[in-house]
Amino acid sequence: MTPTQGERDGFEERLRQRTDDKSSHPLDTVPTDPGLRPRGKIPNTPLAASTLSFLLGIVFALGFGTFILGGFDRFWWTTHQLGFYLAAWAAFHWGEFAVTAGWNRDKCSINSFLLENGAQYHIAHSVAIAEYLLTLYFKPSIKCHPYVSQVGIALTVVGQVLRSSAMVHAAQSFSHVIAMRKVDTHILVTDGIYRWFRHPSYAGFFYWALGTQLVLQNPISFLGFLIVLWRFFAQRIRGEEGYLIRFFGNDYIQYRKRVGTRIPFIP
Repeated sequence: MTPTQGERDGFEERLRQRTDDKSSHPLDTVPTDPGLRPRGKIPNTPLAASTLSFLLGIVFALGFGTFILGGFDRFWWTTHQLGFYLAAWAAFHWGEFAVTAGWNRDKCSINSFLLENGAQYHIAHSVAIAEYLLTLYFKPSIKCHPYVSQVGIALTVVGQVLRSSAMVHAAQSFSHVIAMRKVDTHILVTDGIYRWFRHPSYAGFFYWALGTQLVLQNPISFLGFLIVLWRFFAQRIRGEEGYLIRFFGNDYIQYRKRVGTRIPFIP
C-alpha cells in the first residue's frame, strides 16, 4: 500500500523533530539538574552503563549459582554464604541504576549504580570479605550456624525490597543526593511504604547491609557496619529533614510526628 502525502509529511516531521531534539535521545543518561551531573572516573555513557550491567550480571549469576548449589567442595572458599553475599551486592548496585532509569530518568546517570560512593564503602566490603575468608580458613566452626545465615538472608531480601519499593513509589521525588532546593516535581510522599517508614530507602539499606554480615556470620564487620551506618543515617536524616521542613513546612512536621524511621534509636 502506497503511503499518502499526509502520512509522508507526518513521518518526515517526526524524523525532523528527532533529529533536532538531540537532548532527548532515549539512550542518554544525563540528569536534567546540573547539580546531579556525574563527576566520577566512570564515563557517563550508554556503553559504560551496559558494561557495568553486564559485569554485575556475571557477578550475580556466579554468586547466585554458588548459593543455590550450596557451594563447591573443590574450593574451600566457594561457599553458599559468600555466593549469596556477592549476588546480593551485585543485585543492589544494578537495582539502584535500573530503578532510577525506570522511575526517575531525569536523575539517572552512571552514578546511579552507586559504585563511586566513597572509598570507605569499598573498604568496608573488602574488610567484610577478608574477615569471612580468614575466619573460614583458620576457624571454620565459627561459620557453622545456619540459622544466623538464614536470618541474614531474610533481612537482606527485606531490606532490598524495602529500598527498591521506596525508590519506585517516590519516583521523581527520590534522589541519591540530598535536595537543597525544591523543584516542581518534588512532592511530599506520605502514602504507600512511606505510611510506615519515614525514610524507607535508608531503613532498607541499613537492614540490607546488616543482613549481609549475618549471612557471612561476621561479628566484627556486623558491629562495624552497625555503628558506621547508624551514625551516617542519624546525621543524614537530621540534615535532610531541615530541608524537608523548609520545603513542606507544617505538613512535614506533622508527618514526622506520625511516622518513625524504623531505624533503632533514630526517632
